[in-house]
Amino acid sequence: MKALVIDDEVLARRRILNLLREVPEIEVQGEYSNGQTAITAINSSSPDLLFLDISMKDMNGFEVLQQVRITPKPIVVFVTAYDDYAIKAFDVDAFDFLLKPFRDERFFKTINKVLRTSQTEAESNFEKRIRDLVQLYSEKLVKPGQQKLAVKMGNKTVLLNPSDINYITASGYYAEIFVDKQKYLLRESLTNLSSFFTAENFFRIHRSVIINLDSLREIVHSDFGELDVRMKDGKLLRISKTHKKELFKKLGIK
Repeated sequence: MKALVIDDEVLARRRILNLLREVPEIEVQGEYSNGQTAITAINSSSPDLLFLDISMKDMNGFEVLQQVRITPKPIVVFVTAYDDYAIKAFDVDAFDFLLKPFRDERFFKTINKVLRTSQTEAESNFEKRIRDLVQLYSEKLVKPGQQKLAVKMGNKTVLLNPSDINYITASGYYAEIFVDKQKYLLRESLTNLSSFFTAENFFRIHRSVIINLDSLREIVHSDFGELDVRMKDGKLLRISKTHKKELFKKLGIK
């Protein structure tokens, strides 16, 4: 059985790789730290098994699986740190989950399940399971009627009103959420958070920046034809060329 290990945390990948050395039935073909390179590797090497991180820097694991074009489909073992989400995922008959941090015994229990799973079984439910899990993941971020964004900080959870958020920027594995002079860190990609910020006053001006238009103060014409927005806290944020036309249209600027 051929496997790929996909996780944006190097220590998490090493842990799985070390444990797999004890499983002669599984041959590791490669390890990848982001979704885009993983998609290319999956579609070119046709692995039988994926160990797939749910939340990565560039996209989530479900977005990776939506772009899997190979047949037959691989068996997928999701790796996640979201305990509440993992429990719910079992309710939609997910392939399997390793909840970080997991014990060696839990890992090998998953391996035994994988080795007993036929290719026909993995293939037959692949598309349905992915659809269910994509929907579930979206609901985890934005539940029906939810009006606040939950951000864990140590032993407490801060509930942010979207209208109070000035802008959100991508920073490595995290999203930085700016509220007045306070900054909050959330381990989510901007792609994942986009479903939360669907109100008219939020706009993505760059692949790594979402702004609250109510906090926008100026459009600044910088050097070399570049454009920035100045937010109410004085922060300058670059407008990408691909988003300029739509932003100007939204603002009524000719």
